[in-house]
Amino acid sequence: MNYRMILYILGMLLMFQAAFLVIPILTAFLYGEAVVWVYLAVAAGCLGAGFLITRWKPAKKTLFAREGFLIVALSWILLSITGALPFFFSGEIPHFTDALFESVSGYTTTGASILTEVESLSHAALIWRSFTHWIGGMGVLVFIMAFLPLSGAQNMHIMKAESPGPSVGKLVPRVRTTAFLLYAIYFALTVLQLILLLCGGMSFFEAINTAFATAGTGGFGIKNDSLAGYSNYIQIVTTVFMLLFSVNFNSYYLLLRGKWKESLTDEVKLFGGIVLVTIALITWNIHDLFGSLGEALRHAAFTVASLISTTGFATADFNQWHELSQSLLVLIMFVGACAGSTGGGLKVSRILILLKSWSRELKSTLHPKQVKPIAVDGHAVDREVVRSVHSYAVCYVGVFVVSLLLLTLDDTDLITTFTAVTATLNNIGPGLEMVGPTANYAFFSVPAKLVLIFDMLAGRLELLPLLLLFRPSTWKR
Repeated sequence: MNYRMILYILGMLLMFQAAFLVIPILTAFLYGEAVVWVYLAVAAGCLGAGFLITRWKPAKKTLFAREGFLIVALSWILLSITGALPFFFSGEIPHFTDALFESVSGYTTTGASILTEVESLSHAALIWRSFTHWIGGMGVLVFIMAFLPLSGAQNMHIMKAESPGPSVGKLVPRVRTTAFLLYAIYFALTVLQLILLLCGGMSFFEAINTAFATAGTGGFGIKNDSLAGYSNYIQIVTTVFMLLFSVNFNSYYLLLRGKWKESLTDEVKLFGGIVLVTIALITWNIHDLFGSLGEALRHAAFTVASLISTTGFATADFNQWHELSQSLLVLIMFVGACAGSTGGGLKVSRILILLKSWSRELKSTLHPKQVKPIAVDGHAVDREVVRSVHSYAVCYVGVFVVSLLLLTLDDTDLITTFTAVTATLNNIGPGLEMVGPTANYAFFSVPAKLVLIFDMLAGRLELLPLLLLFRPSTWKR
């Protein structure tokens, strides 16, 4: 175990965290808010600690898969803790567990909140909440990899541990170039949405917060009613971009290279099919709750895009919709976005592989001697990928069940408990009943909040990096 290299990367992370804090510092300065000193102090602390740690340079820079998983898990925990400090020291979130909950929810792009009055926060706190979504959306270590003095193979161990989906590949031979390309696409889409929101009459502050939260598929709003009070144009633009950020970014790279056919993968087709069918069913089911079919379609499309992308914005209280619609929404919470996107959930690629795997098992029952590999996009899926998908599904169910049982100790109703775990483990935010789109997570006890914090981190990191922290063998030299 290369502990010195792990510490070096954590030190680098702290210095990047100091750089990230420049955004709320500038915001507080522009709006003349006293909390600027809190953000400056936290940034200075991160910068100083990072500088001291990185002075102790490692003799060996070799990293293997175990170190990669450990670096990712520790980095996200450190990022969340330091990100919570401004909320706590400023007094805007007076309890550290609540501040940590809000920070973890931001970085993991969950969007679950313990705040009962969002609009009372300072501009610095609002932009920091939204910016943590943008930082965590693509993965901060993917960005930092472009600056780390590591070989491509070593970078790949980190990228695989942090990037969402059953398998991660390089767009180009060099991993650093891949990281730059991913962030270039991410940045370009964010800027495009920002421009369109400004064209719709949003102020720059409102637009940049909304763009950050949409790009990271996080969903932190700067108003208590989320996006319900904005125009139809704003809601439609946000609907489109929530779906765009749910698509595998590899598809955008292929589109830019003119490979239109290759960009339309089996995963993208399945994702599009799920979205269209779910919108159609919900629109039909709730049309009696709205003044017209067009209104029902707009709210259905926004809500489906919000939940399947795991963003969590809201324009209507779907907690009041019919049972069929609520059931469909809960189902797509589990499905989530595509692999290689900023969204959470099980991922459509895993669902696709599981469906094909089950189909093959049924066929092999009827024809035992027939050997037919699972194919996606016309190529056979490696057995190791299939095995990892099955293993992930088992781990996912295990974490879900344990979290559900622990939350029942708070003695809340089953729908609230079930959807709270669903919403945090899949990095969505809102659930049903007491954690619905117009409610929050403030009522949970401290132990329950810690369970949900674990779920948010586990869901964003695809379970394994966080679970490996609890294995003694992980820490052996």
